[in-house]
Amino acid sequence: MLIMAAGLGTRMKSDQAKVLHRIAGRPMLHWVVTAARAAGADRVIAILGHKSDAVKASLDASFGAGVVQVALQTEQRGTGHAVQCALPAVTDEADDRIVVILSGDAPLLGSERIAELVAACEASPAGMALLSTVPPRPMPYGRLVRDPGGKLERIVEHADATDEQRRIQDTNAGFYAVRLGALREDLATLRADNAKGELYLTDLVARAAARGGATAIDAPFAEVAGINDRVDLAAVDAAARRRINEAWMRGGVTLIDPATTYIDADVGPLGKDVWLAPNVALRGKTTLGDGVRIDVGSVLTDVHVAENVHVKPYSVLSDTVLGPRAEIGPFTHCRPGSRIDEDARLGNFVETKKTHLMAGAKANHLAYLGDASIGAKANIGAGTITCNYDGVGKYQTTIEAGAFIGSDSQLVAPVTVGRDAYVGSGTTVTKDVPRGALALTRVKQVNVEGWADRFREANAKRKKTGDEH
Repeated sequence: MLIMAAGLGTRMKSDQAKVLHRIAGRPMLHWVVTAARAAGADRVIAILGHKSDAVKASLDASFGAGVVQVALQTEQRGTGHAVQCALPAVTDEADDRIVVILSGDAPLLGSERIAELVAACEASPAGMALLSTVPPRPMPYGRLVRDPGGKLERIVEHADATDEQRRIQDTNAGFYAVRLGALREDLATLRADNAKGELYLTDLVARAAARGGATAIDAPFAEVAGINDRVDLAAVDAAARRRINEAWMRGGVTLIDPATTYIDADVGPLGKDVWLAPNVALRGKTTLGDGVRIDVGSVLTDVHVAENVHVKPYSVLSDTVLGPRAEIGPFTHCRPGSRIDEDARLGNFVETKKTHLMAGAKANHLAYLGDASIGAKANIGAGTITCNYDGVGKYQTTIEAGAFIGSDSQLVAPVTVGRDAYVGSGTTVTKDVPRGALALTRVKQVNVEGWADRFREANAKRKKTGDEH
């Protein structure tokens, strides 16, 4: 399959290649590649031009180096020229091979429709099929012109169409399937004698008319809508997210408010009886086990969540693993490298980074735990900080099983608190604490009897003297 993705995308007004702008978290070109492969394509060739290096790097990163082949269109001379640039890549293919030509900026076309297009081409005496659509509003698409008997004669581009032709409702969607032999012959006949001075791929339809006429398959506009600017981008993104949400709901996931639930295209699997509150965002390759509850306003990116976990409101998690029955939040921040095991708890305003919280351990409020290993059933008091960075390097803190860290403690890494040890509230730990020991560094408390009364009396006298003056 050939995917045309060389355009400049000037209406996006972006430094990024248009086909790398994301729809539901996935670059729009990757949607087209994924659909092509799902339809059975054994070869996918992307025709690239503008920012080709960045686009190729993105394809290689997602699909594997060289899995998606690349043909270059160094000059923008139209869609016909784009396909001409890809012909050298299929030199060894037989003439009866069917070539599917897709648009890299139309991400919502499904694999089933591509398969239908291929089947129509196989059955076509002209060896060509295409998708047509009726837009919901006037759009500058090519019009399908038919003879009185209904045979497709040609496609007239909007810039070249007469007023009468522009009133035709049936428009070209920009997807084709063609026998390779016919494609080779017909591409060689293209001429740039049109309003834009380009080689139009749509002129192949007139060539097919001489062989009996190309087959046109009507497709809903929502499936074939292309993206030209940010308004189109937002509309297609919304359509993709509706499709994603509906599929998950049919699969047993509860979305309290689908309109405000944002699930990226590469998220999944999501288990049975998952519950998602409004304004939840699941991003990247996040997975959720059975019975997981994600509460209001939480954002999970590349997070793997085991069964029966509860993520409470307004928690933000990235590159994190949550074990069964873990409780997170509200207002918890798990940064990359966090691993929270079964039955562990992180409460409000707790931040973790590269930290392993083992089974049953808990940090219920107001703590920073970075570069730390926290043993089973350890307790981390409010205000605890692992001081893991000295301005040059990062260092590890180890808190062994059953240890109790009192509130407002600082653990200056590298340091180890032994099994079942206690750290008294307000302690700054700079040395290892042995198993079962108590660490305490705060200054001894002194009570000065009567000081508060004397202080208030002195203040009252000063205030009275000031008022007299």
